[in-house]
Amino acid sequence: MSVDLSSHTPVMQQYLRIKAQYPDALVFYRMGDFYELFFDDAKRASRLIDITLTARGQSGGAPIPMAGVPVHTLDNYLARLVRKGESVAICEQMGDPSKSKGPVDRQVVRVVTPGTVTDDALLEERRDTLLAALCLESERFGLAWLELSSGRFSVIEAQGIEALTAELERLRPAELLVSEQATKQLPHINTRLRERPVWHFDLDASTRGLCEQFGTRDLAGFGAQERPFAIRAAGCLLQYVRDTQKAAVPHLKSLRVEDRSEVVLLDAATRRNLELDISLADRPECTLAGVLDHTATAMGGRELRRWMHRPLRTNAPLQKRLHAIETLIDSGRHRELHDVLRAVGDIERGLARVALKSARPRDLAQLRAALAALTEVQALLGDQDSPLLQELALQAGTHPECHDLLKRALIETPP
Repeated sequence: MSVDLSSHTPVMQQYLRIKAQYPDALVFYRMGDFYELFFDDAKRASRLIDITLTARGQSGGAPIPMAGVPVHTLDNYLARLVRKGESVAICEQMGDPSKSKGPVDRQVVRVVTPGTVTDDALLEERRDTLLAALCLESERFGLAWLELSSGRFSVIEAQGIEALTAELERLRPAELLVSEQATKQLPHINTRLRERPVWHFDLDASTRGLCEQFGTRDLAGFGAQERPFAIRAAGCLLQYVRDTQKAAVPHLKSLRVEDRSEVVLLDAATRRNLELDISLADRPECTLAGVLDHTATAMGGRELRRWMHRPLRTNAPLQKRLHAIETLIDSGRHRELHDVLRAVGDIERGLARVALKSARPRDLAQLRAALAALTEVQALLGDQDSPLLQELALQAGTHPECHDLLKRALIETPP
């Protein structure tokens, strides 16, 4: 958008400068009790979410298109836009309008994209919402993916377009970052592409950024040292997350390296036809996940789907799981454990919002309930004759100081 700033009011000049920094996003510009959109953003939002298109002032002799939504309805409109694949830059007033001589200072505080959502209203409860990045050269590829709402950060490196297509079908990312050079090599995929500059995939810069994030001297401890394509993809992804969140992401603490040799390989067509968790007839209850998923929590539902999409070839971990299940059933603890786990809720995503400083009182109330339930989980698992269950009991933790703080700080039913 090429506009002569001098012909506009100070407020519109401020808006246009901010919009120039976010050309690919709809800018929600805070003005009092409303978020306003202008020019092409207003026209696009009006079509997508059915809000009234009006006009304000003039540009080049023509009225400036304008549309707006009340501040208290933001989450509803954000959800609708993100589901349509849009990105939204939230621009807030940072000062007191009554004390400002000119336009009040405004800044973009976060950018919400299909792959970086963390609010429950924008997420599918039992399915990962993934942001992915792809480094592709001469059919060698590195793929990194992250669920920001839980902090799960993984990479894989392999060879061949068929393997790449299979991995993308498995992950089905909501958003895929690719270099400008790699776009032409991509197979046809049904996901939102974001072109990134080639230098965002620089190996040295990516390595430094990842080591800084994890507080390590190198990436050898994660098994990623000899996977340069995966490191480049992960570095690009991490930078994108930092850019959109406008803040640190302290819950990203490790990098999981996957190896295709550890799992049963399914090509993209086979995965679709098996209807593991997506129905060809749009009947989710008829998928394998729809039949098998009786998990007590949304976290369990997501983990079940990950296991289904990545069936292990190694016998030992499968036997370990089966022994744990057999032990629970024989002891009769499985029913009691199922009921207790319901109280834990989706602690994974709630903790991520705490780390991102976007938690609401109800997230903290759920954390309070979860910490109380974990004491019971430990008691139910700790004396079971299963190494896996005993390991899980130790990992659960109870964190009494945190639980006590939440009990004292929160009312019984916060808003």
